[in-house]
Amino acid sequence: MAEPRRVCVVGPGTRFLSGITYYTYSLIEALSEAGHQCSAVFIRNLVPVRLYPGRARVGSALTELRLPPDVRRFDGVDWYWGRSLARAVAFLRRERPQVLVLQWWTGAVLHTYLVLAIVARLRGANVVVEFHEAQDVGEARLPFVSRYMDLLGRCLLRLTAAQLVHSEFDRGLVKDRYGVNESVALVPHAGYDYLPSRPPRRDAPAGVINLLYFGVIRPFKGAEDLVAALDLLGPARSRFWLTLVGETWEGWDLPNRLIAASPHRDRITFVNRYVTDDEAAGYFAGADVVVLPYHRSSSSGPLQIAMAGGLPLVATRVGGLIEATAHYPGAVLVDPRDPASLADGVLRAAELVGHRFEGVSTWADTARSYMEVFDTVLFDAVPR
Repeated sequence: MAEPRRVCVVGPGTRFLSGITYYTYSLIEALSEAGHQCSAVFIRNLVPVRLYPGRARVGSALTELRLPPDVRRFDGVDWYWGRSLARAVAFLRRERPQVLVLQWWTGAVLHTYLVLAIVARLRGANVVVEFHEAQDVGEARLPFVSRYMDLLGRCLLRLTAAQLVHSEFDRGLVKDRYGVNESVALVPHAGYDYLPSRPPRRDAPAGVINLLYFGVIRPFKGAEDLVAALDLLGPARSRFWLTLVGETWEGWDLPNRLIAASPHRDRITFVNRYVTDDEAAGYFAGADVVVLPYHRSSSSGPLQIAMAGGLPLVATRVGGLIEATAHYPGAVLVDPRDPASLADGVLRAAELVGHRFEGVSTWADTARSYMEVFDTVLFDAVPR
């Protein structure tokens, strides 16, 4: 048994709810169940609300996420700091973590992470950064933000004892993007099983295969390819229903326009908002096949929900999705940006409907991988 450690995890809270919020809470719970003494610092106000793509639902009661009762937490730090940063620093001093784990998904947290990492190092802690992607796609298109990430990102990583990624694909991206030369540890993304058990939500009639797209709608998510693929199914179309559930970001309304103009609009359900946990559970319960037509992806929360539920799925051969589905027999991989390939994949996945599949990593696996990282960085930190 690895020795329990004092671990503080820093990541997004529930006010600016996102997929990384669910990952952060799940990780803390897994580490706590593995016997570690866990604490948490949450990012409360991620950015000024007016700048956030999902500004209309910030602070809404969308989730029932809860931490184990023995996990002390500070909720939280604001983008503009004020007294919140001083209180977070005081929290770290009280908790005295041996390891500070930073969840990395956006440059909006970088200035805060740099300060917390410096404080942790001064208090004798080791800093670990877990990458969910090297840089947000929307941020990467902004020259100033990209340069800012280059500068502060490299400063932060010089303070770290280890970096974690979910795939070999991301390992290469992180090394190339930030010049990390030492080993970057691989911790596969675990399947999400946090959704409650709920009756199915589906407009598809009995006997029709319900295809579910779930997640935010952004230019690289490829939801428009799925709408186009429905047109390419030909006579087989009568076997299928398309359900899209997601919040539009970055003004990407092409899927909305294609749905409105589709001659098969009567076979499409479109829920264009960020849904609650109960609603999400119902939509997955009502799905026969999950379809993720991404143009690029490091990892995917909806993919992990689908695999944890044993559902057949169609995903594109991009980024970390290839590795994430390698041991999952219910996955059908297709070419990105290719509605014809996507339509063919849907037909192949239809043959899998009714089966339940296994092959997803568990949070216990994640905790064991983290233990190995903790043992390594703390052993290396001991004078010999």
